[in-house]
Amino acid sequence: MTGYGKADAEYNGKKIHVEVKSLNSKALDLNTRIAPLYREKEIELRRMVAAELERGKVDFSIWCEKSAEQAGSTLNPDIVAAYVQQIRSISQNVEGLQAPSHAEMWEILVRLPELTQSSTVEELTEEEWAVVAAATQEALHQLTLFRQQEGEALMKKFNKNIDTIEALLRSIEPFEMQRVEKIRARLEDRLAELRGVDYDKNRLEQELIYYIEKLDINEEKQRLTNHLNYFRETMANGRGQGKKLGFIAQEMGREINTTGSKSNQAEMQNIVVKMKDELEQIKEQVLNVM
Repeated sequence: MTGYGKADAEYNGKKIHVEVKSLNSKALDLNTRIAPLYREKEIELRRMVAAELERGKVDFSIWCEKSAEQAGSTLNPDIVAAYVQQIRSISQNVEGLQAPSHAEMWEILVRLPELTQSSTVEELTEEEWAVVAAATQEALHQLTLFRQQEGEALMKKFNKNIDTIEALLRSIEPFEMQRVEKIRARLEDRLAELRGVDYDKNRLEQELIYYIEKLDINEEKQRLTNHLNYFRETMANGRGQGKKLGFIAQEMGREINTTGSKSNQAEMQNIVVKMKDELEQIKEQVLNVM
């Protein structure tokens, strides 16, 4: 879900910049910073972001850089002419007051208020909005490409983790067979320590079978194998599978934990620990999947 995208555009001497950043989040958490001229289009901009990104903590910004001609103050010729006329009129009508020279006149004018006040109010045109919308789509597209690259890397990582868990699961089988013989030998040794006590060997076999069934992990192995396959299938189904992958990882964890609780042999428990380590790597990164 992490990503970054930026796009620039020009319109009527202005440089328009659009920037989008995204971090992990269970839902879409959108924070916007929009230049005043474009705030009337905030709802549409939010819809565009939501349709493209779906999830994530998103920071969306639009700002403008005006050219030197636009950024500088513009003299209002009507106001300048009105001030000059008033100054000259006062000089003519007040006895003893000399009319200022041209240089003195400018020194007076620059101190007067509203000399640079614009008579027009900037409005958003359809043409400019089209440029802004196109730049926004480009920034969102760049962020999506960033996410796709990250997703491809994550998919390789997940497949490696899944392959490792499968290999570890297969490595348990030899120890399962050894465990049966070890349990049998341990019980027989304990019974042999009870001198003078005779026991029914058939009953011993029945108790041994019952004991082994309680420790049997074949069902857990089968369910874990199914979950691993389902995880792969879900990854291949395209975008919007992040939450499902998280749920599958939880189910994988349950089967691995149950296998560990039934593994009363050090070698098997060591393998379970390695499986848990691989699963934790999946859980950490699955939060970054759409």
